Amino acid sequence: MVTCAKLKQLLPGLDAAPWPGPVGERIFNEISRDAWKLWENRQKMILNEYRLLPWQKEAQELIARQMEEFLFGDGGALPPDFKPESH
Repeated sequence: MVTCAKLKQLLPGLDAAPWPGPVGERIFNEISRDAWKLWENRQKMILNEYRLLPWQKEAQELIARQMEEFLFGDGGALPPDFKPESH
């Protein structure tokens, strides 16, 4: 269980650090499974909207910045041309 920095609740944590290094440890210690699932959805949207290839260094740097903003900051900015799907 972790006190989730994103959702501000005591929730089940992750099974392992999902990212390398100190950022991964911080995520493991402070982010819940639910918040991580929200991030995974946001990450997919960012990759698609910016047409990024995840193995490119520039894409990894952008994702790392966006991930920290989303999980620990103000939520991170959406891509400028993003339009949510209407159902």
